[in-house]
Amino acid sequence: MQKAVQQIMLGTVTKTERQAAETLCAIRAAGYEGIELNGFMVRPTSFLVRVLTRAAGMPAGKGGNYDWCALLKNAGLSAVSLHTDLGSLKRDPDAFLKEAETFGTKTGVITGMYRFDYTDPKALGKLCDDLNRAGEALQKGGAELLYHNHNIELQRVGGEAGTAYEFILSHTDPALVNFEFDSYWFSESGADICAWMQKLGSRMRLWHINDRGARLHKTPMTPIVNSDSMELGTGSMPLDDLLEIARSNGVRAVVLESHKNWIDHDPIKSLTLSANWLNERIPS
Repeated sequence: MQKAVQQIMLGTVTKTERQAAETLCAIRAAGYEGIELNGFMVRPTSFLVRVLTRAAGMPAGKGGNYDWCALLKNAGLSAVSLHTDLGSLKRDPDAFLKEAETFGTKTGVITGMYRFDYTDPKALGKLCDDLNRAGEALQKGGAELLYHNHNIELQRVGGEAGTAYEFILSHTDPALVNFEFDSYWFSESGADICAWMQKLGSRMRLWHINDRGARLHKTPMTPIVNSDSMELGTGSMPLDDLLEIARSNGVRAVVLESHKNWIDHDPIKSLTLSANWLNERIPS
């Protein structure tokens, strides 16, 4: 099982190509073997995309002009996957396959849809058809498609008992579409994340890992505090239980992703502390 970092964590520490190289070397020194890349961070993107990602608490930075292939190679890191979007895959799957090949990965990941009604069975049915077709196109090119969840997939479909995630699981072909499971977001919604990982079984190919808790900077006024992402082993998530399930599922890589709530506001310090937890359990 590889240990990797999601590239979105690095927007604030890749402001120049030299800083990007130093950051990647620090990641490798911490014990990680890979990076999960984002299409909008490895190629030039519009100002609007950068504004939207920053507004969502995930600044993408301006690294679209860097030679990320060389940066990864020089740091001794591999690309475990490449995030893209479903629209791009529908329009030109060959473009994705070519880009993924340059990074040495055969795994494409798409995340949940924006401005999409996950309670509408008709819309979900079309989404699953699109996922199956995109997965088939990637399969023909020797690659695979994974779907990455957030928390909206726990919405109930059409007022019935089933969730949108269950719908996607049952209406996508396991030969064409599988999953990158983000345990943090389902935990944030109060779901039984151990049960969900067991339900995914071998269809869970990658695991987005994070811990969840509260970082207090001063004594709170009330006994109610807001939860956010935390360094691994410092929060309340049953990470050891989840890791055991991930192993039994045959997960290929565990990918760390946290946003802004880093210790001392420092993503490198944060991912290094999380690496301590990972390295104890997944030796290089």
